[in-house]
Amino acid sequence: MNGKTYHAGEYRVAVIGGGHAGVEAALAAARLGVKTILFTISMDWVGNMPCNPSIGGTAKGHLVRELDALGGEMGKAADRNTLQSRMLNLGKGPAVHSLRAQIDRRAYSEYMKHAVELQPGLDVKQCEIVDLVKREDGWHCLSKLGADFVCETVILATGTFLGGRVYVGEVNYPSGPDGNFPATALAESLKKLGLPLRRFKTGTPARVARDSIDFSVTEVQEGDARVVPFSYSTKTPPENKVVCHIAYTNDQTKQVILRNLDRSPLYAGEIEGVGPRYCPSIEDKIVRFADKKRHQFFIEPCGIHTEEMYLQGLSSSLPEEVQIELYQTMDCLKNVKIIRNAYAIEYDCVDPLAMHATLEMKDFPGLYGAGQFNGSSGYEEAAAQGLIAGINAALKVQEKEPLVLSRASSYIGTLIDDLVTKGCMDPYRMMTSRSEYRLLLRQDNADERLMPIGYRLGLIGEDLYAEFCERVRQKEQEIERLNTTFLAPGEALNRLLCERGTARVTTGVSLADLLRRPQIDYACLEPFDRERPSLPFEVTEKVEIEIKYEGYIKRQQAQVNEMLRLENKRIPQDICYEKIHGLRLEAVEKLGKVRPANIGQASRISGVSPADVSVLLIYLSTFH
Repeated sequence: MNGKTYHAGEYRVAVIGGGHAGVEAALAAARLGVKTILFTISMDWVGNMPCNPSIGGTAKGHLVRELDALGGEMGKAADRNTLQSRMLNLGKGPAVHSLRAQIDRRAYSEYMKHAVELQPGLDVKQCEIVDLVKREDGWHCLSKLGADFVCETVILATGTFLGGRVYVGEVNYPSGPDGNFPATALAESLKKLGLPLRRFKTGTPARVARDSIDFSVTEVQEGDARVVPFSYSTKTPPENKVVCHIAYTNDQTKQVILRNLDRSPLYAGEIEGVGPRYCPSIEDKIVRFADKKRHQFFIEPCGIHTEEMYLQGLSSSLPEEVQIELYQTMDCLKNVKIIRNAYAIEYDCVDPLAMHATLEMKDFPGLYGAGQFNGSSGYEEAAAQGLIAGINAALKVQEKEPLVLSRASSYIGTLIDDLVTKGCMDPYRMMTSRSEYRLLLRQDNADERLMPIGYRLGLIGEDLYAEFCERVRQKEQEIERLNTTFLAPGEALNRLLCERGTARVTTGVSLADLLRRPQIDYACLEPFDRERPSLPFEVTEKVEIEIKYEGYIKRQQAQVNEMLRLENKRIPQDICYEKIHGLRLEAVEKLGKVRPANIGQASRISGVSPADVSVLLIYLSTFH
């Protein structure tokens, strides 16, 4: 940068970016006792939701639960600011049950802003970091106003700000999300530093005025009668305060889009960035699913104290006048008034293959990435990476062992392993299908999988951990009781079994064996279970799942044990793959680029075959 600089202070961890990744990273590092600073372009948009006003969803709800079990903040913030809560996929197995909550977006941002302001050991600074320089005394974060912050470690959590450019039809201009300034100078600095950057894009729908919508021609979507919180620390579940609505596009909508497709910057070739495969714009849907007569979308409130409604599923980058025309083809939006138009945003991000599983850059010690900077999409994916990056940056300066979560431990581990092992060609979104161990990685048992880790790190307090231990004790005791409590055959019991469509019993049967039947649930056995203790729902839910799916769970645990055996076979980081006889050329190239930490990770690299893994195993056993 040009001009004079001044020494603005020294920190052990610096976080650039105040979005979901940056907030979790800064809070985690500070809570681990490390002097931390969080830089944000605008203090008014800390923890902002520039796209959909919701937290959770399929697989994303798992991430929030896991974050909370490790000591993150997102679940608490979501519970405090929930407008409507729904558990998704209840018609399917427990592995894919996922919590999703509609959130008051400004209240959520205000909560997160206050959380970072109140955190001891964390300084928060509104400024634009324009240059990042590595010197002997550490990383120098240089601000636009000439401040020079010297930091031992830096976490890049730049979201869609880095080199951000907004597109609306033929109009495009440098911008961050929600009309904020983009981080243009920092993008150039990182390129100069030598980080392998590339361009991705994402988009968002319009926000429209509530009083311009005809809700009488939409379907009402209510919240759940029994609301489940995200956070294990939430004692009183949130209340449903609003309803959402479902509506559909039609053939007129399709024709307006097709007629104006050449004005879409994506189809006109103006956008070079790669968009999210699993969150397409409405013009993408019309082109990719040409045979569909209509597309579903959701009308969701953005908050209690605003009249803005979010059109989930109608993301677009078409010109503003075309957006108005296409919305007006739908009965519920005939008189629509757009408050904020839809837009696409293109931004710089790093190739995640350049990172270790700790989220530290392989070629730049002390520099970490988190969130959309790493090539992912979504608030929850960003927050999960932010937490891990913050933890590992703090552990590094404390000279402690880093935290690496395995695929078998969590969706967070799966997310990071996918990014740093397989890379991504488009914005990465977490889905339950990405985990081969999803029956073990259920939403209901996130505390059992991860809370001991959060407690060991010091991010989970004594009281919360004591409550967790009591839940585990209650669950184990109840499973034991159900396995050893027998019912005699009787008229009332057999009547229930017949009503439920399952076989009668003629001899004594344990409560657990009855519960293993698909047609029987824990609640319906209550009249026959006179010794049943009073237990919270979160305990009985785990009891029922673990008994019903015991065989499948054991089988998946055996797969995990085999995977862990491979994970324990370490690969030296200075190994020369070119010298290993028998490795195919593609495997040599991919292994050299990813530099896997162990055989398990090597086996998951695209382009590395089982035969290559066998060659590696033989080589390691012979020479190491």
